[in-house]
Amino acid sequence: MDETFEEKYEDVLQNIEFALVNVYREHDEMTDWEALHAVEALIRAYQAEARAKPAPTLELKPLVQKAYDRARDMCEWRLGRAALYQDDEGRPLNMGQDAKTVDEIIVCLKRVRRSIEHWQKRGGRRGYFGFVSEFLP
Repeated sequence: MDETFEEKYEDVLQNIEFALVNVYREHDEMTDWEALHAVEALIRAYQAEARAKPAPTLELKPLVQKAYDRARDMCEWRLGRAALYQDDEGRPLNMGQDAKTVDEIIVCLKRVRRSIEHWQKRGGRRGYFGFVSEFLP
């Protein structure tokens, strides 16, 4: 049986969602709207990179910027460009051979965007966060 998209990229999707949920948990006022705009800005930035174009100029509201920065840090880690976490001995962990491509990150971000849109329609201003928070530590 073929692996579904969600199965193949479950870890990447969870990483991006974890970054967004952490900002949500720190800021009571955050809604799905901020997460959606952060993800859309990331998609534009990585699409520009994939086309070898300059990154778009972004003017994001502070909470959107925070969500963007956190999710971007996670994407950069998944691309193998940054070390985010440390092991038990304090050494940074790198993605190594499991690093993803920019195109894979774009597709994952688009999937997160669809999820935000879907759950916002079903659950209102915080529908996405209400749903996804149940599955993340």
